[in-house]
Amino acid sequence: MNRFEGQTALITGAGSGIGAATARRLAAEGAHVLVTDIDEDAARKVAADLPAATPLRLDITDRTAVDRLIGGLPALHVLVNNAFVPFVDDPDDNWHRQLHGTLLGAVHCARAALPHLKETRGAIVTIGSVNAEADFGDHAYSAAKAALGSYTRTLAGEAAPHGVRVNQINPGTIATPSWAGREQALATLGARAYPLGRVGTPEDIAAAAAFLASPDAAWITGTTLRVDGGLMAVNRHFREILDGVEDA
Repeated sequence: MNRFEGQTALITGAGSGIGAATARRLAAEGAHVLVTDIDEDAARKVAADLPAATPLRLDITDRTAVDRLIGGLPALHVLVNNAFVPFVDDPDDNWHRQLHGTLLGAVHCARAALPHLKETRGAIVTIGSVNAEADFGDHAYSAAKAALGSYTRTLAGEAAPHGVRVNQINPGTIATPSWAGREQALATLGARAYPLGRVGTPEDIAAAAAFLASPDAAWITGTTLRVDGGLMAVNRHFREILDGVEDA
């Protein structure tokens, strides 16, 4: 498939994990990918393996830098808002960092990209989290991801008359480099918490992002798509308790 032939796609936080997998997927489907990350070396390593890619350093919390980089592009067809701010131990600082980075960082990028996307009738895909929908810990991160869902819907309404589609993906647990050294925990989570018997991979999310950004999703906007192995739909713990009671 070459659903993105001749198109330019910008992915934030593309130096590893979901962002890197999405860069690989869109490049494989013909896109010229702008691999952006606050870690420029990581962006360069990802871009080096792609057929058509440009690595760029981008701090999404710096609105001036975002406006300069995205506003200066000759064209843009796809924006994937993937970057987020890692958790920090200090509760007050974590709230500030999550709301300013995870939430407003995506807003900065979307605002800067929208004039381009209106010209190309392009698409925005934002990576959220199931933390936006239920309690999986971390108040600030969860609130920021929930706010992204609301922003996705309101921005979709603003952008739709211009032919721009705006959607979000809410992943469950994904085996990214942040889980390095905790492989047993991932295996246990997959076996005990996820109906499909495993945690997700970055490629699972990349596939969903490619679909939502492509013409195959031409009549989808303002939607949040769960890619979570059935976690939110199936109460596995309840079923196990019920089965145990009925078997007793």
